[in-house]
Amino acid sequence: MSALKFTKDHECLLVEGDIARVGITTYAQEALGDLVFVDLPEVGRTLKVKESFAVVESVKTAADVYSPVDGEIVAVNTDMPGHLDMIKSPLAQNGWIAKIKMSNPAQVAALMDESAYAQYLESLS
Repeated sequence: MSALKFTKDHECLLVEGDIARVGITTYAQEALGDLVFVDLPEVGRTLKVKESFAVVESVKTAADVYSPVDGEIVAVNTDMPGHLDMIKSPLAQNGWIAKIKMSNPAQVAALMDESAYAQYLESLS
């Protein structure tokens, strides 16, 4: 079973067992505008919650992508830098930046589901 979860920093993750596919939300994509570069992390890197592991640059700004969970990067989307529109694809397809093997899957419970994230976005406007 897979579950889509969200952070207040606008990362989204698709949980599949102990692996989380991590990308950025549609809200973040729209805020950034046209992308010009994605800086991918290294496979094998160990992350802690809220640690920056990638940078997404647009014509307007650059934004760090933060890890929503503790774990190890086990894969990166090496096709993304050459095809920046991929980031707009669903995480289940090729919209993910990195796959993280979670060292503490229980951390997912602290993240927002789609309904809670939608309410969070409403509170920002």
